[in-house]
Amino acid sequence: MRAIILAAGKGSRLEELTKNISKGMLKLFGKTLIERQIEIYQKCGIDDITIVTGYKSEMINFSGINYVKNQDYATTNMNESLFCASEKLSDSVIISYTDIVFEQKMIEQMLQFSGDIGVAVSLNWKKNYDGRTLHPLSEAENVLIENDKIIQIKKNISEASSDQKIGEFLGVMKLSNEGGKILLQKYLELKENHTETFHMAKSFKDAYITDMLQEIIDSGYDVSPVVVDGNWYEIDTPQDLEEVERSSMFN
Repeated sequence: MRAIILAAGKGSRLEELTKNISKGMLKLFGKTLIERQIEIYQKCGIDDITIVTGYKSEMINFSGINYVKNQDYATTNMNESLFCASEKLSDSVIISYTDIVFEQKMIEQMLQFSGDIGVAVSLNWKKNYDGRTLHPLSEAENVLIENDKIIQIKKNISEASSDQKIGEFLGVMKLSNEGGKILLQKYLELKENHTETFHMAKSFKDAYITDMLQEIIDSGYDVSPVVVDGNWYEIDTPQDLEEVERSSMFN
């Protein structure tokens, strides 16, 4: 089992907090966001950890960790950063956004998933948006679940039928060896041929991972929700950081 932490972005919505450091190097109770993830992965027995860097990459330096840089981080998005580490997709892998903090049991639950493509989902997600005036509910990366499969993934899904559920994608996913092959094959195909808008992105190079997952769904592959519990929070704005520090949920 491997892990990939996506840490290439600037985190511009954090304003002055990321003027001189990468978003993942923000500290929460004395530990950086990346350090927290590394410790959880290692406690779960995952030692093959790769960090995809970009903005302020020279600031990210942890011993025993693999590094690959998205050289085009300023003009691309999360999806491109993931495939900068494509050689790590040849085995089972857990992938996480750098700007999230979570409890160890989330990763333990993800490790139990036995399918090819699984994404961490919360069904009790709306409570995390109470008071988040700088990151409102409408910006949540939602999933629409039907018959235990994700049929749609994008921001601000607000309508569901009686046999559907709306959850939130928590920025963590698990791929089997076969799941990695599926994503890589589709990525290479699109990289070569796609020239138009791409789902919610204005172009393929600007795509988020949610755009890529929707493409996989539309291509007929199963993307499964892994419903997890425990504390989880996204650090996207100064207000978010203040809220987590005030709650002491990760102290």
